[in-house]
Amino acid sequence: MTTMDEHSGGPSAAGERRLERAIILALLSEDAEQRWACTRLAAELGVDAEALAQALERLSHAGVVCVAGAEVWASPAVRHIDELGLIGI
Repeated sequence: MTTMDEHSGGPSAAGERRLERAIILALLSEDAEQRWACTRLAAELGVDAEALAQALERLSHAGVVCVAGAEVWASPAVRHIDELGLIGI
């Protein structure tokens, strides 16, 4: 069920976007290996497994991340955009 906050871009939607950005930044970090264990990513970001799973589902649906079993990695398209310098941190 979608809440009014999600439709209006309220606090819930803002928190979701922050988590999604944090996931992408972690996956693209220079010192990170190509694939991350979901448990390690959740611990690194300080979020519970359910919140991470929901964010990864949204990002996967959008083609931003790839998920296989308990591993996640940035999609080739996102890596290429990062290499082009279009993702500013």
